[in-house]
Amino acid sequence: MLDLIPVRTGQTSREALLASAAMAREADALGFTRYWVAEHHNMNAVASSVPGVLIPFLAQGTSRIRFGSGGVMLPNHAALAIAEQFALLEAMLPGRIDLGIGRAPGSDPVTAYLLRGGAQQAGVDTFEQDVTLAQALLGIGGDPGESVGISISGRPYDLRATPRGESSPDLWLLGSSDYSSALAARLGLPYVFANHFGMPGLEMALARYRAEYQPSVAYPEPRTLLPLNVVVAPTEAEAVELAGPQLVQMVRLRTGAPLGPQLSVEEAAAYPWSDAERALADQVRSGWFVGEAGDVAARLREVAERHGVDEIMLSPVAGVRDGDPRDAAPSRVATLRALARKLLG
Repeated sequence: MLDLIPVRTGQTSREALLASAAMAREADALGFTRYWVAEHHNMNAVASSVPGVLIPFLAQGTSRIRFGSGGVMLPNHAALAIAEQFALLEAMLPGRIDLGIGRAPGSDPVTAYLLRGGAQQAGVDTFEQDVTLAQALLGIGGDPGESVGISISGRPYDLRATPRGESSPDLWLLGSSDYSSALAARLGLPYVFANHFGMPGLEMALARYRAEYQPSVAYPEPRTLLPLNVVVAPTEAEAVELAGPQLVQMVRLRTGAPLGPQLSVEEAAAYPWSDAERALADQVRSGWFVGEAGDVAARLREVAERHGVDEIMLSPVAGVRDGDPRDAAPSRVATLRALARKLLG
């Protein structure tokens, strides 16, 4: 599961976090494999900004599900800082941590400029080097206890991400372009195509990744994961209605409109769509999996088989109604439960 932790009208950040924590416990009990959160900055509608801080909070009360980032935007950070965060998480939750890494800023250009210390391209040009350093510092494909030898101004240093656990997190490379798929193949890393954003090029990216994959010690075979937006309800009409709030957000995002808190289902139903916005919303929703549980589950199986992916990651984007509790997300939980019965039972 991928959770962007939306913040809706009249909801505090804490209430949104409590809703996600309850959903993480539900996903754990239902048998889901992974629960990932993302890094998005300067967005009033999203409470998921720092995965390394969120994961311990969300993991409380769970026993087996893996937690991870989908993803950490590495150019916003020093590789050592991220390696230490996730080494610490691995020590807290051994065998249950995933580090998904991306190259995008996860925000607008001004925020990215500030995150990167006033150098907008900082970390972008050195992305491959930083991924490799983070991997080495975490002992992925080697001994988690070993240090990494580096040279600064001609002087050798031993460096390690501390504290070190007895195991290493899984490392995934995220992206939506040929660059990321080619880099994941070259480094011998698992790959995630950012399909939940509705980006084109999925088939080309997966084909290049598999064709160019160079086996690594940690990952001798290519591994792929595909995120998919889902909304399930007793009827297709109700599912379409529940998808409305997220559709409004996506149209606002794509047209450059201000992003306020996510609307309720009732507010989204009254949204004054222009003809251009309605056409864009229909285009966006055509890539989602919206309907009753049996139909959606069948379509999910078909797309996984068609693209040959090892795992699918559900991003439940059902909205909430005006009367729903502010510290819960009933429609998203209902989507997980319904699909778990069809896919995991």
